[in-house]
Amino acid sequence: MIVLLSVRAGTLESTMTEDLSPAERYAASRVRAAEQATALAGFREMYDFGLDDFQVEACSALEGGKGVLVAAPTGSGKTIVGEFAVHLALEQGKKCFYTTPIKALSNQKYADLCRRYGADKVGLLTGDNSVNSDAPIVVMTTEVLRNMLYAGSQTLLGLGYVVMDEVHYLSDRFRGAVWEEVIIHLPESVTLVSLSATVSNAEEFGDWLDTVRGDTEVIVSEHRPVPLFQHVLAGRRMYDLFEEGEGSKKAVNPDLARLARMEATRPSYQDRRRGRAMREADRERERRQRQRAWTPSRPEVIERLDAEGLLPAITFIFSRAACEAAVQQCLYAGLRLNDEEEREQVRALVEERTANIPPEDLHVLGYYEWLEGLERGIAAHHAGMLPTFKEVVEELFVRGLVKAVFATETLALGINMPARSVVLEKLVKWNGEQHADITPGEYTQLTGRAGRRGIDVEGHAVVLWQRGMSPEHLAGLAGTRTYPLRSSFKPSYNMAVNLVEQFGRHRSRELLETSFAQFQADKSVVGISRQVQRNEEGLEGYKDSMTCHLGDFDEYARLRRELKDRETELARQGANQRRAEAAVALEKLKPGDIIHVPTGKYAGLALVLDPGLSAGRTGGPRGFDHHDGPRPLVLTAERQVKRLASMDFPVPVEALDRMRIPKTFNARSPQSRRDLASALRTKAGHIPPERARKKRAQAADDREIARLRTAIRAHPCHGCDDREDHARWAERYHRLQRDTSQLERRIEGRTNTIARTFDRIVALLTELDYLRGDEVTPNGKRLARLYGELDLLASECLREGVWEGLGPADLAACASALVYEARASDDAMAPRLPSGPAQAALGEMVRIWGRLDALEEDFRISQTEGVGQREPDLGFAWIAHQWASGRGLDEVLREAEMPAGDFVRWTKQVIDVLGQVAAAAPAEGSTVARNARKAVDQLLRGVVAYSSVG
Repeated sequence: MIVLLSVRAGTLESTMTEDLSPAERYAASRVRAAEQATALAGFREMYDFGLDDFQVEACSALEGGKGVLVAAPTGSGKTIVGEFAVHLALEQGKKCFYTTPIKALSNQKYADLCRRYGADKVGLLTGDNSVNSDAPIVVMTTEVLRNMLYAGSQTLLGLGYVVMDEVHYLSDRFRGAVWEEVIIHLPESVTLVSLSATVSNAEEFGDWLDTVRGDTEVIVSEHRPVPLFQHVLAGRRMYDLFEEGEGSKKAVNPDLARLARMEATRPSYQDRRRGRAMREADRERERRQRQRAWTPSRPEVIERLDAEGLLPAITFIFSRAACEAAVQQCLYAGLRLNDEEEREQVRALVEERTANIPPEDLHVLGYYEWLEGLERGIAAHHAGMLPTFKEVVEELFVRGLVKAVFATETLALGINMPARSVVLEKLVKWNGEQHADITPGEYTQLTGRAGRRGIDVEGHAVVLWQRGMSPEHLAGLAGTRTYPLRSSFKPSYNMAVNLVEQFGRHRSRELLETSFAQFQADKSVVGISRQVQRNEEGLEGYKDSMTCHLGDFDEYARLRRELKDRETELARQGANQRRAEAAVALEKLKPGDIIHVPTGKYAGLALVLDPGLSAGRTGGPRGFDHHDGPRPLVLTAERQVKRLASMDFPVPVEALDRMRIPKTFNARSPQSRRDLASALRTKAGHIPPERARKKRAQAADDREIARLRTAIRAHPCHGCDDREDHARWAERYHRLQRDTSQLERRIEGRTNTIARTFDRIVALLTELDYLRGDEVTPNGKRLARLYGELDLLASECLREGVWEGLGPADLAACASALVYEARASDDAMAPRLPSGPAQAALGEMVRIWGRLDALEEDFRISQTEGVGQREPDLGFAWIAHQWASGRGLDEVLREAEMPAGDFVRWTKQVIDVLGQVAAAAPAEGSTVARNARKAVDQLLRGVVAYSSVG
């Protein structure tokens, strides 16, 4: 096929050449000769397929000495441009660093480049691995490069190119700042290659790169190399989402729209239960409808895709447990997607990849159930899986030996696993706070996996029919390409000391002003300034309309506003007083008290399990837990264990009675909750709640209110016939004036925002003796080696000797509090802690955090803005301690009540922070560095050691 294509191309070229004049033929030959002399020509010969226009354009710009930003859809081949940067570096005798956001991608890219250039020319640097780090090509995570830049590593010598794959990660709330740090601090001599998903503001990002990195070419490609078709699977029928037709504006399939209308008229289950009469015609229509539209089961979906030739497929389910359940449902349904030969290939590869896992661990990890699914061509893929298991699933899927994968959305974030089809079960997902519709950007990212270049002629995105689905809404998701890149850059304590050490305070401030965050803020000010001008014109018109012939209506309106504000203030004071009384009442509660929750979602009878006092903590994050008073953990009469907030107690509450809580009570056990709730109802179900007595309003006796009412009645404008008409204009004037003042404050707030935050951080670090002007103190040099959200807390713990004398397991428990963040809400009981020195050290860490938190409040450093130290989470301390103490995997996972993948990931993060602690701790006169290294050795065993990807 390739030969035939090349012959045709040559024949066509010779035919075209024959039509040219001799001079034109000579000019064309000169152009061809020039093209053949380029590095791109030699690079193209390394591939057995032609390059797309956007790839050629980007590579040509790169060879011309420009930096490039390439924004293109998933699977379009933008990494070709990154590989050309590697090719140029080798040809020019320079180094190339290829950075990725996650270790899994780094490992994958390392393997790809080793196959192309040989292992001797390629290195790998991640948190876990260091392989051939002096090689001319080094693949690394972005954090590793950031740390090298701050440390002034010798490895940077001779660096010519840096490829930043998945650069749109700089929008990430937690890690995005690292990308900007690297872009800002890379030497000017380094050419930057930025590869991004399709974003709607690529030109804006390119303008910023042009500002901080010099001449940068922006190449945007919206074209998908494999066309994507959108479908809705309802019952037994697969509907096309769009009607066939010409033109860019696609219409929703009328059959699908008709189905949605019929579904909307169908009586709900609740309607039928309420006994609403249904005419015979309605019943007949519902029977016909039920035969046409339902949400097919997961096995039915896979069978249908298999019958249509649409496998392999990735089904996105926004729940880890549901992914595992989906695999089990397919197994119970008897699905078999692999033949006998494929089953044998699967088993051989799985046994090879898992040969180093001890047999006693295999059962704990659910190995045999996992293997059965793989042999049938079915698997789950989510962050809770053991990394080794995930790698096997990825490899088998790419080889075509796994044909149906049920995955969470994390799979869409970079791993190379293209499929023929992508299935979305629902268009709603839990975002950490509530169930929300997925955005057009998320939809594009998820469905972008469909269609394998060079394999499939077309890709397919299938959304499962759900009751109440709107085809128009789905068409909006599928037809919109809005995925704006928003900077998440914020200065941190570690960043501040590293910058000051390298550049001094003034130059550091200037560097931070060049961030993409400040660039976007400055651009937004232009639009706000125009709005202020329009508002000022509007204020003039309103002022004319509120003019009164009897007197100064502005003064009269001010008196009315003062009266309203005073009444509002008194009402607020009354509410605050009632809240304070309620908080005092809550502090008196004890475990075993029976109360009546007055309002909220869990109103009614409840038993206090834990009063939820702050346990002597000196403070909490602003706007969060401990400043809101006690938060009792209760068991409701409906068997729910919930931690309540002050808003659930607008009035004081008293114990109605008391009852004993059994020592064997387990809040996680449904049976325990059921038994205790039954005893609660029996004990106090007959006791009526006390009614709160109303008090006389403060406003009735307030002298200021009486004075203002008298002044209003005495004002000349009070007798105006058009008084209320003038008042409406005056209210509009006041509202617009207030809005204009807010806009002016926003302009002031967005100008130099990053630098002002940096100034506050520097002031706090100066207060703590980490900085003295442009000098970084020994304390600051220690902080410079500590990266992470709780960098300052870790440094303070080292300074105060909190961890001195702790054994390796105790130190591992303390280090876990610096990295771990629980997925669950705070409804759970207090975490189990190791006893002895570890418990005391953890308590001291919380005390130091409370002091830092109060200090941050004094210096106006706010966690809500993404700056500052969150409270250390002690939820992994017991687990880290047990694993470091040599306990078996079965016992640790059972007590942890978390999937193996989560356990491995958190343990590796603990290992990473222990490595930082060992590097930052004093070398002499301290036990911390030595025991931190021992803790790493004791944690890096078994399931953690043989998981190659963190």
